[in-house]
Amino acid sequence: MSTEEKLKQLRKRHLEAEQGGGPERIERQHQAGKLTARERIHSILDDGTFEEMDKFVVHRCHDLGMENTKIPGDGVITGYGKIDGRSVYIFAQDFTVFGGSLSETYAAKVCKIMDLSMKMGAPVIGLNDSGGARIQEGVVSLAGYADIFLLNTLASGVVPQISAIMGPCAGGAVYSPAITDFTVMVHKTSYMFITGPDVIKTVTEEEVTKSELGGTTTHTTRSGVAHFAVDNDEECLAKIRELLSFLPSNNMEDPPYIEPSDSPDRIDPKLNALIPDDPNTPYDIKEIIGSVADQHYFLEVHEQFAQNMVVGFARLNGFPVGVVANQPAVLAGTLDIDSSVKAARFVRFCDAFNIPLVVFEDVPGFLPGVSQEHGGIIKHGAKLLYAFAEATVPKVTVITRKAYGGAYCVMASKHIRTDTNYAYPTAEIAVMGPQGAVEILYRSQLEQKGADAEQFKKEKVEEFRDQFAHPYLAAERGYIDEVIEPQETRIKLIRALEMASNKRDTNPPKKHGNIPL
Repeated sequence: MSTEEKLKQLRKRHLEAEQGGGPERIERQHQAGKLTARERIHSILDDGTFEEMDKFVVHRCHDLGMENTKIPGDGVITGYGKIDGRSVYIFAQDFTVFGGSLSETYAAKVCKIMDLSMKMGAPVIGLNDSGGARIQEGVVSLAGYADIFLLNTLASGVVPQISAIMGPCAGGAVYSPAITDFTVMVHKTSYMFITGPDVIKTVTEEEVTKSELGGTTTHTTRSGVAHFAVDNDEECLAKIRELLSFLPSNNMEDPPYIEPSDSPDRIDPKLNALIPDDPNTPYDIKEIIGSVADQHYFLEVHEQFAQNMVVGFARLNGFPVGVVANQPAVLAGTLDIDSSVKAARFVRFCDAFNIPLVVFEDVPGFLPGVSQEHGGIIKHGAKLLYAFAEATVPKVTVITRKAYGGAYCVMASKHIRTDTNYAYPTAEIAVMGPQGAVEILYRSQLEQKGADAEQFKKEKVEEFRDQFAHPYLAAERGYIDEVIEPQETRIKLIRALEMASNKRDTNPPKKHGNIPL
């Protein structure tokens, strides 16, 4: 065979591999409102940067007629490329080939790029669209999933791992996205669950649709499994590109700096009037976050889940930061089970990848209730405490209003190694609010006052508020480094983070801690 003939054969093999499951299945994919795996890869990566690996790999199964059907690539496209000029590794499950089902060789392809991502220090992106394990391969397919799960675990905290759910993801397949750092789901075309509606109906007699059981709305609002919800494939891929712009390539690098066009000395006078005079009146903490961020831009994570806590990414003078904030407009900003877990995982991600933490605190305490106590609020609240205490990245806290009881301690207080702690003049730092304190401290007097009890209580509440519900006792102790004017928040945060940019802090030598799971 001549060289020219060999080249023709190579080109023919490339074309065969690039056809996936063929024109008919590709058309079905498009009719379902989905891009093909190859289209998704070329959409997310910088033009012309994709380098495919294992393009000609085929399965090794000889059962149930599989020996007669072999398609190059075997249902997953893998390789590497660039996003905004930075290297990433990527795999995209191809639903047009055996329904994207996972085989032994398919798993080996995914594991190869995950191994390389850790060695090269580049993020790994998984685009999931699969019918699950390839039944014809039995336990070999299950072993492939376990191989991937192990590498997800080993890569955790080493390189960022991002999962996109762009079709079905069921059974054991869901555990890989669950271990990764961020999960994006697409409305109407994606779902995730361990057991499907048919099995649930058989076992528990509950009737539920795929969407109700594991659709985007379920996982972004109720379970917290997904961090972002988008309307289509293109928006999903754009969201991943945007998210990566805030993240370092690996745990040995700093997050990417972008030359700011926003002045570090910008003040915002409207913040001086943002906190209501009535301590029980809600306001939107996102107004403060948006005010201080470069270009007023904030990429919120888990926006629809546990909305009494706000987490996400912003930039301050060009440097990415992770923001954690109580939201007084929802459940008065109390800490509950979901908000504690949501924030704890975000804090640990930022700490793993050298992203400084900025905390805005307005928390009256933990959410009361039998369901919260029985659900383990003690354990789950301790996760957030553990995460903040464990974190060694630069940490800055701003107390905007309430900081009561144990919740004050949890929300990155000075006592758990926060570097700089600010408070607004409106801050109230105490064991509990004036109302509750008076009811406890003056219980016997209130019982004796009879008709005058209400007036006596009102006077004592005002007296307590004047004496304790302010930031100055904490400032006198050094627990607050400075009481600042709200309009200067951006300036103060930028300067505090500049001061801490070379921070070095360590935890005691150990294999790992035992976070209260």
